[in-house]
Amino acid sequence: MTTIRTRFAPSPTGLLHIGNARAALFNFLFARHHGGEFLLRIEDTDRERSTQQAVDVIFDGLAWMGITADEKPVFQSTRQDRHTEVALELLEKGLAYKCYCTPEELKQMREDAMANGKPPRYNGMWRDRDPSEAPAGAPYAVRIKAPREGETVIEDLVQGEVRVANAELDDMIILRSDGTPTYQHAVVVDDHDMDITHVIRGDDHLTNTFRQAMIYRAMGWDLPRFAHLPLIHGPDGAKLSKRHGAQSVVEFRDEGYLPEALCNYLLRLGWGHGDAEILSREEQIKLFDLDGVGRSPSRMDYAKLLHINAVWMRQADDERLTSDVMDRLKAVEGVSTDDTVRARVLALMPGLKERARTLVELADSAAFLGRHVPLSFNAKAEKILTPEARTILGGLARELAAVEDFTPENIDAALRRFAEAGEHKLGQVAQPVRAAVTGSNTSPGIDATLAALGKDETLARIGAVLHG
Repeated sequence: MTTIRTRFAPSPTGLLHIGNARAALFNFLFARHHGGEFLLRIEDTDRERSTQQAVDVIFDGLAWMGITADEKPVFQSTRQDRHTEVALELLEKGLAYKCYCTPEELKQMREDAMANGKPPRYNGMWRDRDPSEAPAGAPYAVRIKAPREGETVIEDLVQGEVRVANAELDDMIILRSDGTPTYQHAVVVDDHDMDITHVIRGDDHLTNTFRQAMIYRAMGWDLPRFAHLPLIHGPDGAKLSKRHGAQSVVEFRDEGYLPEALCNYLLRLGWGHGDAEILSREEQIKLFDLDGVGRSPSRMDYAKLLHINAVWMRQADDERLTSDVMDRLKAVEGVSTDDTVRARVLALMPGLKERARTLVELADSAAFLGRHVPLSFNAKAEKILTPEARTILGGLARELAAVEDFTPENIDAALRRFAEAGEHKLGQVAQPVRAAVTGSNTSPGIDATLAALGKDETLARIGAVLHG
């Protein structure tokens, strides 16, 4: 049995788009499901647009998503000699030829074709001409000889059988006049040399496949199996754009999504397995195969992603969430992030994470734990802190000061004792103290909230309200 080898081959010319991230995930899961290998190739032959920053974004994004390659990344720009070698071999075999057309001649060809209602393409001017007819020392490109009869058939693992008449294919350039290989040529040579068995990529590459197949067949190489994934659209069915919301992996990370949640969502965006919705990485590897990928474009559903993220947040480790919250709070003015505050956040995390849908919301809800007295209050908290409520707080402060072991259980008992003694409803006691210690009208359970703050801080915050 041949070992299945897949690859993710992004161009480092911008951000790691969500569509590319899904392609990387599908390649990774497919390889893992079949006990194969997943590789990474950086297609950086466009030296003007490729940047180290974009390369770093790709590496960071994949690492954050937990998508790891089985071999060192291949940089396409380091393989130019090999690309040239294959182009010259095709030239030597008579399967490619030198084209001496000038830019002006090519422009005229396109215009003539369009004037005759035909696609603007090269007309094969130098295909059968003797190179000796070219001006001495004239620059030339190397073009492959496209088949002129019959058709090319691709058995796509997602799209099914796809056909194109060979008459529709022109003699594409594989080596430019400056000696650099074209993308269409380089990608074939690299996939062949890397022993790639399955090319899984967006269906915007489907037309490229017919052109690339010419090189495979001219070299006598076996074609890999192709699987072209439908693209991801915005919620309205239009091309995904900024107006829809986040588009890149970095944006989703910054907006507080967990990598497990994003991967889980991307997996279900165009692939399905019954009603299964929340799947661990182990379950994803076990279940994923290409027969579950649909043919229709997927629509980004940000509300669904938010729901899935909330589910993963509740399952996440408290220490991990606390570390992320503390990092985010460092950027918030007026919030301390020392060890005392960290301990408070960790203690209250079980309650905090039940109420948050993103890490941003989680950090916002935890910020009160690091604020200094006197606190500022939101409008609803201000409304709660009436003169009557402040009177209740004064009595409650004495009750809480008497609690020796400041645990949630003992705090709850003290609140109930105080409410019963004063013939108050529990909410009439809990809401004022919540407003006083958090500056807000919402928080996790008040007993857990006070326990996380500790007795001294709780009494200091109540005192600031009473004497402010």
